Amino acid sequence: MLNVSDIHTYYGESHILHGVSLEVKDASITCILGRNGAGKTTLVHSIIGLAPPREGEISFMGQQIAGLPEYQVAKKGIGLVPQGRRIFKRLTVLENLKLGCRDKKALDQRLDEVYSYFPVLRDRSRAGGGQLSGGEQQMLAIARALVGHPRLLLMDEPSEGLAPLMVDHIGSIIRKLKGRDLSILLVEQNISLAANLAEYIYVLSNGRIVYECTPQQLMENMDIVEKYLGVRVDT
Repeated sequence: MLNVSDIHTYYGESHILHGVSLEVKDASITCILGRNGAGKTTLVHSIIGLAPPREGEISFMGQQIAGLPEYQVAKKGIGLVPQGRRIFKRLTVLENLKLGCRDKKALDQRLDEVYSYFPVLRDRSRAGGGQLSGGEQQMLAIARALVGHPRLLLMDEPSEGLAPLMVDHIGSIIRKLKGRDLSILLVEQNISLAANLAEYIYVLSNGRIVYECTPQQLMENMDIVEKYLGVRVDT
């Protein structure tokens, strides 16, 4: 589905990603774990076209997309749930969702689909985005990406700032989404969430992939968890 090969991404002269390579398989959930400042969001921006890599290749369903502008990447079937949600708070829930749908003829069908995952958004469709709770705003950000009918969904820190019960709820929705012929690249700091959802995990540190494994292998290697993810494990 997605293959990132040896990419180097810069902001100005600051070298952020150093030869990052990874793959996301069809109908799978792959997770990128890392501390703040590890380069996780830059990786997402490199894939979606907001921060094109200077070197390396990114292919999606066999087509090269590195260097394409964001709107062209989106048209090829990649959706983004950005860090911080980035909904339009002065627009209603419905208006936010309409902005995410590129095929207006399929709007009603797409809305029914996302409402099946997020019934609260149907109930609050006329409410302003700024009137929603943090969890509801995160649901709206995910739903807005889904109405574009992507094949690959990039999710940047969807659990950030949410209460534990809402994190569990968002996690259950993400698990359901995998069953709709959708691949997900999940960027997280929440190790528990990643281990419960992902089939494969990459650990990013200082702009480099330093470890890759299954969730079970990660949880069995507490030295890696403590060293690169900042979680202290008492023995």
